[in-house]
Amino acid sequence: MTRPDDPATTPAAAPERPAEIPPRASARRPSGAPARRGPADPVKSLLHDHRDLCERAVDPLEIAAGLEAHGLTDRTAARYRHRDVFALAEELYARMPPRAHDPAAGGPPGPDTDARAAWTLLALLPGAACLATAGVLRVTEGVLGDGTRALVTVVGALLACLALRACLARGPLRAPEGAGRAGMYACWLLSYSVYGEELLAQVMTGGPDGPWDGSPAPLLGLAAVIAPAAWCAHLFTVRAHRKLSGSRALEEFGAGVRPLLLAAVSLFLAALLPLLYVADLGLGGGGVTVAAVALGVLFFVARLLAVHGLPEPGTVALAAACAVEAAAPALVLAARLPGLEPLARPVDALVSAGGTGAVSALACGGAALGLLLHAALALSRASAHTRP
Repeated sequence: MTRPDDPATTPAAAPERPAEIPPRASARRPSGAPARRGPADPVKSLLHDHRDLCERAVDPLEIAAGLEAHGLTDRTAARYRHRDVFALAEELYARMPPRAHDPAAGGPPGPDTDARAAWTLLALLPGAACLATAGVLRVTEGVLGDGTRALVTVVGALLACLALRACLARGPLRAPEGAGRAGMYACWLLSYSVYGEELLAQVMTGGPDGPWDGSPAPLLGLAAVIAPAAWCAHLFTVRAHRKLSGSRALEEFGAGVRPLLLAAVSLFLAALLPLLYVADLGLGGGGVTVAAVALGVLFFVARLLAVHGLPEPGTVALAAACAVEAAAPALVLAARLPGLEPLARPVDALVSAGGTGAVSALACGGAALGLLLHAALALSRASAHTRP
C-alpha cells in the first residue's frame, strides 16, 4: 500500500518559468499603444537614404565628402556607431555590391605628362599674345598711325581673350559649367586696371575732357602669371587629395588643407610680383601697384573656388570690387549737382591719402581678403574636393 505522498504516485510538477522570461500576458501590448520601432542596424537606413551617392562613388572618400555635403559630421557619425565620417563611408562603400562600382574609374589617377604639357602650353598663350601685341606697338611707335595702332591693340586683345578661353577650358583652371557673370566682372576690373586711374583723375579735375592714357603693364603681368597660377592650382588640388586620403576625421582634413591653401596663394604671389615688376619695367610704368597685386590674388582665389565647384562667392567678390570702382567716379560726378557736394568727400579723402590708385587697391584688396577668408572655410570641407 502506497502513501499519498509517495514520489512514485505523485504527478510530475510543472517546471517553473524562469524569472527573466516575462509571462505571456505581460508581453501583450495594449491595443491603443503605438508600436516601438528601432532599427537594429542604423547604417542600413543611411545606406537606403544615400544609395545613389554610394552607387556612383568610386572610393569611400567620395562617399565621405557626399555625406559631409549633406550635413553629416564626425559627431553625428557616432549615432551610426562609427568614430567618424570616414569610417562610416568605408562601411557604406563595402556594403555596396561589387557591380555598383566601376573598377576602371577607381584608384587615383596617375601622372599624365602629356596632359600637363598641353595645359601648360595653353596657359602660356595669353601672356604670349599680350607680349607680342606690346612688342609690336613698341616697335612701331611713331611709324603707324593712331588708327592702325588701335587696330593692332584690338587684334591683340582678341587673340589674348581666345587664348584665355582655351586655357580655362582644360587643365587645373577648368571650372564646371555655371560660372555666372564672373567673366563680365573680370573684364570690367581689367579695363579699370588699365584706364581707371586716368579716368578718375580727369573726373576729379572737372573732366572727363578727352581720351585718357592707359597703363597696360598690369594687364601684361596678369596675363603672364596665368601659367604659374595653373601650376599653383594643380599643386593645391593634388596635395588636398592626398591629405583627404590620409585623413581619418573631417576636422583633421580641414586643419591640414588650410595651410595648403595659404601656401598656394603665397606661391602665386611669389610668381606674380616679379612678373608685374618686369612688365612695368618693360613698358616704362610707374612701378608695381598694390591694386594690380590685389587684383591678381582676387582672380586666383575666385578661380580656385570655381574649380572646386564654388563659383558664387568669387562672382560676388568680383561684383563687389566692380561696384566700388564704379561708385568712385559716379560719386564725384553726382557731387557736381547742387546740394550733393558731400558725396565726393569719401573719394577725395581716399585719393588724397593714396592717390587715384587707392580706389582700386581698396576695392580689389578688400574683396580678395574677404574671399580668401571664405575660401579657407569652404575649401577645408571634403565635399569641395570630390572628383567631378
